[in-house]
Amino acid sequence: MPLATEYQDRSGPAPRAAAAPDPTKKPDDNRFTPVVLVPPGELDEPMAFEVAKDGKVYIIERKGAFKVFDPATKTTRLIAEIPVNTKYTNAAGVAREAEEGLVGLTLDPDFETNHWVYMLYAEPALMKHVLARWELQNDELDEESKTVVLEYTVQREQCCHTGGGMTWDARGNLYLTVGNNTSNNIGAQTDERPGRQSWDDQRGAANTNDLRGKILRIHPEPDGTYTIPEGNLFPPGTEGTRPEIYTMGNRNPWRVSIDSATGYVYWGEVGPDANEDSELGPRGYDEFNQAKGPGFFGWPYFVGENRAFPYFDYVKNEPLEPKDPAKPTNTSVNNTGLRVLPPAQPAFIAYPYAVSEKYPGMGSGGRSATGGPIFRRADFKEAARPFPEYYEGRWLAADLSRGWIMAIEMDEKGAYKSMERFLPDYRPSEIIDIKFGPDGDLYVLDYGSTWFAKSVDSQLVRIEYNGGNRTPVVSITSDTTGGIAPFKVAFSSAGTVDPDGDPLTYEWTIESAAGGEPRVFKGPNPVVPFERNGIYSATLTVTDPAGAKNTETLDIIAGNTPPAVGLEVKAANRTFFTPGAPVTYAVSVNDREDGTLAAGRIPAERVAFSIDYVPEGFDISTLRHGQAEVDAATRFGVARALVASNGCATCHNRETKSRGPSFTMLAEKYKPDTGTLDYLAGKIRGGSTGVWGQEVMPAHPLVSPHEARTIAEFLLNVNDTRFSSLPLQGSFTPTIPEGDTGRGALVLRAAYSDQGAADLPSLTTESMTVLRSPTLGPQQADVQQGITAAPTRGAAGAVIPLAGGHLGFKGLDLTGVTRVEFTAQAQARGGQAGGVVEIRTGSPTGPVIGQLEVALGGAGRGTQAPTASEVQAAGGAAQGAGGGRGGGRGGAAGPPAANLKSTTGVHDLYFVFKNEKATPVQPLMTLGAIKMVTDAR
Repeated sequence: MPLATEYQDRSGPAPRAAAAPDPTKKPDDNRFTPVVLVPPGELDEPMAFEVAKDGKVYIIERKGAFKVFDPATKTTRLIAEIPVNTKYTNAAGVAREAEEGLVGLTLDPDFETNHWVYMLYAEPALMKHVLARWELQNDELDEESKTVVLEYTVQREQCCHTGGGMTWDARGNLYLTVGNNTSNNIGAQTDERPGRQSWDDQRGAANTNDLRGKILRIHPEPDGTYTIPEGNLFPPGTEGTRPEIYTMGNRNPWRVSIDSATGYVYWGEVGPDANEDSELGPRGYDEFNQAKGPGFFGWPYFVGENRAFPYFDYVKNEPLEPKDPAKPTNTSVNNTGLRVLPPAQPAFIAYPYAVSEKYPGMGSGGRSATGGPIFRRADFKEAARPFPEYYEGRWLAADLSRGWIMAIEMDEKGAYKSMERFLPDYRPSEIIDIKFGPDGDLYVLDYGSTWFAKSVDSQLVRIEYNGGNRTPVVSITSDTTGGIAPFKVAFSSAGTVDPDGDPLTYEWTIESAAGGEPRVFKGPNPVVPFERNGIYSATLTVTDPAGAKNTETLDIIAGNTPPAVGLEVKAANRTFFTPGAPVTYAVSVNDREDGTLAAGRIPAERVAFSIDYVPEGFDISTLRHGQAEVDAATRFGVARALVASNGCATCHNRETKSRGPSFTMLAEKYKPDTGTLDYLAGKIRGGSTGVWGQEVMPAHPLVSPHEARTIAEFLLNVNDTRFSSLPLQGSFTPTIPEGDTGRGALVLRAAYSDQGAADLPSLTTESMTVLRSPTLGPQQADVQQGITAAPTRGAAGAVIPLAGGHLGFKGLDLTGVTRVEFTAQAQARGGQAGGVVEIRTGSPTGPVIGQLEVALGGAGRGTQAPTASEVQAAGGAAQGAGGGRGGGRGGAAGPPAANLKSTTGVHDLYFVFKNEKATPVQPLMTLGAIKMVTDAR
């Protein structure tokens, strides 16, 4: 989902009134607009934010900066620098940057009148964390007003976990998350040996007399002190306890929220790093937790749904019996609180690195449960654009590492009901804080992809809901991006749409970088003359009847002709590849200024060329025009797309170290050979630890072996400056990577950036040919009429056609396709009637070139496929008596199939489903994969 910017022209009349939305229907994603408030480059490790009622957004950064974004001026400025500690120093005296710093921020519920702001920070001179209150007048922090509200001792020998999440309930009680302040590990930390207190979480998270590893609940008073509200875990005066504790047994509780309707407390909690179960304990789980009241949430004895860790004897180096979650005890020598603890509460939602069987939609890979707000429309009675009622009571919970926001639904008793991805096309960069502002908009703070350093992608985003008139979506192209003046450019607005179906007006503005009066053209697709050389911008502005506008711009270079890049591919079929059948190719380049590849004036080493097999579901559009010019990375376009889609940037950068090593560091460490490829591919899929320090690399089990090798090859060659490692003409024989479904595609890409002309910039041209798998997924058909999705798994996507329905695939080359094989069945228990599949070209009523009967019966019941001569005699109708499971002539077993009448060239292909005895809405069969078989097989 593209991001809008606060500077974009989004003016116009107020949105038109819309019919009341159905609260049970999910709103269209295009009704939500992510707007960038603070753009990348202006924030340095942002940690938390708060939105005031006047729209100002206050932001803290880990190194101590306290900033404000002013919506009136659309600028961000520094208010103050809070002195903080940012480092941990081990016993050997080695210091490193980590999670210490300015970590928490909240505004007083009466901020508009008392101007109080609270911040949690790491005291630089003493080993403690401090919650302090200041007065903020006219966005100036009054240092003399500082009052320490609460503080607690910490250790700084070992990283990590600082918490810092804060929120308020309706009674003015402040909730504060406090991390366990214990060394990170793949499991529990219960080391009771002398001098190992920093490795014993029993002295903190499981200690009733310590504030670490807790969620605290206090009531701040006007004089800067606080009182204890009723209903905390331990009443004031209980020996061996701290009355501030609301929940305990927390490892790394993060952003905390209150459901204003129920009073339940929700938070994200980051768990340990183990990839697998072992004798040391269960694999690691992150948690989204819910507290209906005070309680003990298990750490360090339990994780997830009370999965127990063996109590480890560090002296004998052996695991012992685990604790009982119903009656846990803390017998550590470092415990200063109660021995008998409250019963352990299981996690509300828990998920590992691998795909969760219970919550598969959460995906796999790195995890870092941030948390998020619960939406209640009653909280925003005066808001101009509150979220729709569909989200009432849902928890919008984010994961920093996985880059998603989940809308989690609870039932009337607060139990988990369902979850779904919120705005799946929205791509944040490590959400570290997320909450609704008083205006009803959802604000998202991106920490950025580089840990403990300034990131190029840190930003603040506001997600706005539009329940009325929607802004048009603009798309512009041109038949050329340059030429020698005088010449003409044909512009196109194809793809521009109004989400509400309203008519649009089109205005094109052509401006020269050298200045002068802009030229204006009306209409959707003007042809514009360019009489003088120079750099021009062409901007299309579209406006709907309500006045909502949107714009898009592209550049035209007059004085430099774009290079012509040809990619000739000779294969048995121009749409499909056949494993084992050779494909011949040749690249040509011709540039008016630079010359030609064939004549040798364009060196072959300046032309990028690649051949990649991409798996089923890969978004090939991510490869197109991915770079402004050709460079050495162009040949790894597929690998770079896989790196982006699998969240590698969460822990790795290309040049600089983040949580994990940089790509260049990996390339310098490992030799690019077959053994190393297999080694790194295994690490990508299975995870690892200890190679680059103690940070754990999570497993990515959903990455196929082939995809992992593709990524590994890119990492090993990231310092290689060659544009291509393949000859620019030749042939290759496609094969299916081991473990792949075989339903992927072959992508051939050639690209060239010219040398520019007369001080004008370079132009790049790319040519791409995609040969798709001969196996078609029915749910991916371009045309679907009378078709419903089948409740089956598999990316090919099974469907259930109704009587008279049809599927259509656009632009398929049928040259050499002799046969179509189906995965099809018709079963009476599903109310299916069976029927005939007619294969037609051009339209659902076009010529029949093949036919298949799917008789009512068991799974796989199909027909025998007639010979080619029988097909010709029958006019292409391949219909036989229902037989056993598939079956060709001569009794050879095979899938249900239809031979095709010989057809050459590119056609639209339709599959029409008929049964004259069925009712119009009766399902006929379940149809899975459709395989086009060529004579090249």
